[in-house]
Amino acid sequence: MPHAPSRAGTPGASDTRTPAPLPDVREPPGAAAQRPGTALVTGASSGIGAAVARRLSAEGWRLVLNGRDAGRLAETAAHAAAAVFPEDLTRPAAERRLTRFALDEVGHLDLLVACAGVGWAGDFTTMTRRAFDEVMEVNLLTTLRLVRQVLPHMVEAGSGRVVLVGSLAGAVGVRGEAVYSASKAAVAVFADALRHELRGTGVGVSLVVPGVVDTPFFERRGAPYARTRPRPVPPERVADAVWRAAVRGRDEVYVPAWLRLPVRVRGVAPGLYRRLAATFG
Repeated sequence: MPHAPSRAGTPGASDTRTPAPLPDVREPPGAAAQRPGTALVTGASSGIGAAVARRLSAEGWRLVLNGRDAGRLAETAAHAAAAVFPEDLTRPAAERRLTRFALDEVGHLDLLVACAGVGWAGDFTTMTRRAFDEVMEVNLLTTLRLVRQVLPHMVEAGSGRVVLVGSLAGAVGVRGEAVYSASKAAVAVFADALRHELRGTGVGVSLVVPGVVDTPFFERRGAPYARTRPRPVPPERVADAVWRAAVRGRDEVYVPAWLRLPVRVRGVAPGLYRRLAATFG
């Protein structure tokens, strides 16, 4: 499909392009994002975030994309009608600048998809303070700060949806990824609490819970994925789940769906789950 140019949100960014203006159409109060609207996607430089951007663009959404890698972000935007804002959200007040840029570009936001995340693998006692701080900052704190900026605009409009990308590690805990598991568990609990808080406002909250995804995540965390099962799923499959959560108003989506099983076993029979985990890893 033809794509309008996207525009960079920071001076000196690579030559990008701007989307053609679309009418400011809002959903009625209490409705989920049932038709294409406007969306802000973080972590869009690669992996799940880039796949989400491509999927939403193919469905006709107008996008604002954020990521730390300006070059890769421009590549993502080349395949989507998107404005881009390359910046590290761990920088002071970055979430405010991003929100202001997004609202200036598209007028309002129907959807926020928080995909940004980093990992670290190894024994907790050997983890450096720098790695510890980065995992918690990127996976948890930057997400909460950004939601805090975007949410008042959605509540005022009486519609919108926040989609948070969690992890199976946040539901069951993964050996060798204690801090990553903790950060994603916090995201999951935040999603639950915020969903209750927003009841009656017209704004929904979804949690997408992927297992192992075939992205550069494992290379960047410092340890490749070495297990034979479960097999990694392509990021496009997670992007499909994000799209379903957005348009159908789903509270929680597992990717693949069978991952609900170990979570349920852990919930109803934690002792059995721990014995199975110790045996099979």
